[in-house]
Amino acid sequence: MKIGANVSIAGTGLLAAIEETISYNADAFMIYTRSNRGGKARAITEFHVEEAKELMIKHGISLKYGVVHAPYTINLGGEERARTIGKEILKEEIKRAEALGIPNVVFHPGAHVKQGVEVGIQHIIDSLNEVLTGNETINLCLETMAGDGSKVGNSFEEIAQIIAGVEESKRHVMGVCMDTCHNFSYGYDIVNDFEGVIEHFNQTVGLDRLKVLHLNGSKFPLGAKKDRHANIGASDEYMGKEALKKIANHSIFEDIPVILETPFGQYAEEIKFLRGEVAVLAEKSLK
Repeated sequence: MKIGANVSIAGTGLLAAIEETISYNADAFMIYTRSNRGGKARAITEFHVEEAKELMIKHGISLKYGVVHAPYTINLGGEERARTIGKEILKEEIKRAEALGIPNVVFHPGAHVKQGVEVGIQHIIDSLNEVLTGNETINLCLETMAGDGSKVGNSFEEIAQIIAGVEESKRHVMGVCMDTCHNFSYGYDIVNDFEGVIEHFNQTVGLDRLKVLHLNGSKFPLGAKKDRHANIGASDEYMGKEALKKIANHSIFEDIPVILETPFGQYAEEIKFLRGEVAVLAEKSLK
C-alpha cells in the first residue's frame, strides 16, 4: 500500500507538500495546484520542484504515487459558459501536472444542472474530446461521485459511458479514481460485498482504468447519496474503521496511490492505523 493525504502547497509549493507528506510518514500525496475553488494559479516555477524531488529521493517517495486534484468547481456537464471555463482550467491542470512530473490528475466529471443525465454525459464526452490531444503523459481520472444533486459519474455505468465516448486515439489517457465515501453513499455496499463491487467495476469499467483511491469514511449510511466525508474511526462514521482498513490493504490498490481526504487533519494517526502500526484508533466524532 502506498498511502498519503491531501496536502498543502502553501508557501513553497511542491516542497511544502512533500515536507507535510514526510511528517505523516506517508509515501503518496495529493495536491491542488491552485485553490480547490479555482482562480488564478501560481507559476510552477514557484513550486521549488527540484528541491522537492531531492527531498523525495532522500525519503523514498516516488512521483509515481503523486496526484493532482483539479478544482472541484470544474463542470464539464453543465451549461455552455461553465463548460468553456472548465475546459480551460482542466487543460491548464493537465499541463501543470505534466510540468511537475505528477502522473495522475483527478477531476469531478460534472453535473447536468437540470439538463438530464444523458445530456450531462454527452457534454462531458464532448468536452473531454476537446480538452485531450492524445499526447498527454498523465492519467486523467474521472472520480466516482456520491449521487447528490445533479452530479454525473455516480455509477460505474456512467463512468464507463463517458470513457467509451472519448475518441479512440485519446481514450488511453482516461483513468478512474474511486472514492469510498462516494461509492458507499451512492449505494455500492463496499463494506459487506467489496469483492462483488470490484467485480462489477471490472466488468463495467475495467480494473486497468483504476489509478487512484480516495479513502474516506462516510457520515451518512449506505445509499444516502450524501457527500460528507468522515474520519476513519469517527463515532458517526458508517462504514467502520476495520472495513476501511481492509479496503486500503486490498491487493488491487497495492501499486496505486491511496489518498486520505478525511477531516480535521488526523492523517498521521489514520495512516498508522491503516498500516497496522497501531491496533486501536480512537473513536472521534465529527460533531
